[in-house]
Amino acid sequence: MVTETNTQTGRPVDPPARAASAGRAGKGGTGASTPDYRTTKIRDSRGYTAFRVINGVFIALVCFATLYPFLNVLAQAFSSEAYINAGEVNLIPRGFNVTTFGYVMNDAMFWKNYGNTVIYTVVATVIAMIFTTTFAYALSKKHLKGRSVFVGIAVFTMFFSGGLIPNYILINALGMKNSLWAIVIPNAISVFNLLVMKSFFESFPEDLEEAAAIDGLTTYGILWKVVLPLSKAVIATMVLFYAVSFWNSWFSAFLYLDKADLYPVTLYLRNLLAAATGTEALGAGGESTQVASNVKAVTMLLTVLPIVCLYPFIQKYFVSGVMLGSVKQ
Repeated sequence: MVTETNTQTGRPVDPPARAASAGRAGKGGTGASTPDYRTTKIRDSRGYTAFRVINGVFIALVCFATLYPFLNVLAQAFSSEAYINAGEVNLIPRGFNVTTFGYVMNDAMFWKNYGNTVIYTVVATVIAMIFTTTFAYALSKKHLKGRSVFVGIAVFTMFFSGGLIPNYILINALGMKNSLWAIVIPNAISVFNLLVMKSFFESFPEDLEEAAAIDGLTTYGILWKVVLPLSKAVIATMVLFYAVSFWNSWFSAFLYLDKADLYPVTLYLRNLLAAATGTEALGAGGESTQVASNVKAVTMLLTVLPIVCLYPFIQKYFVSGVMLGSVKQ
């Protein structure tokens, strides 16, 4: 085997050193250069570029189709009666008018019912999260005796219920009519949300819980100090689902509440919509006609606005929550 030697030191030169020397010489301009793949930019193919353009256009159209109804409702809420009845309101308000807003917001009962909605939503969401979280965590443990029976009972209620009249009789017999609990207790657990949280807890690393148990934590300690702090995504998602559901709910209040000062704002707006529709059918003029013409748009806007304002603050958790179960241990 022929070994190269350095002419200055007389020592043999190994191949890696020779390659490094050649590389330095290439950078200096006195030898062959080696390509630097770290700075090489890979160009997208024409097919992939076309796909990105088409995909972007399609997503833009979907976004516009999603926003169009909301923008149309917003425009009608601030438009005058003549343009609404003529069907000339599209995305821009015409004949700017806030009569209906003033009519609704100057009513003291509106703010009373709005406060009721906030209380109902907060209390009901807290109770629902407590029940759902603890039940789902228990069902996620495979060593739980009777686990399949409890899951079957929960799933059974998704398809079968006692019926409207038996539920009304039960709520009345329990003394919960005309109270907060008539709104909160019957809807305390959503089986869909329960199954989603159960799926998340099942994919939770068991090693962490075992380590916490070795450190002396009880089952409730593990849930409170280990599991829940690492479950912010699913908790935020469930809070959003429950809050939206309780905020928009009006039928339970319609059944179980007889006093107007206990109504949620959704039921107040529903009654206002019914009254305005009756006024429109009678052909009344003036302010009543204006209220009847865009009361639907105003009621929808006032109902959805708080949830729209809340959503951006928990959007990052919601995006993570919809990916539940995508990463396994």
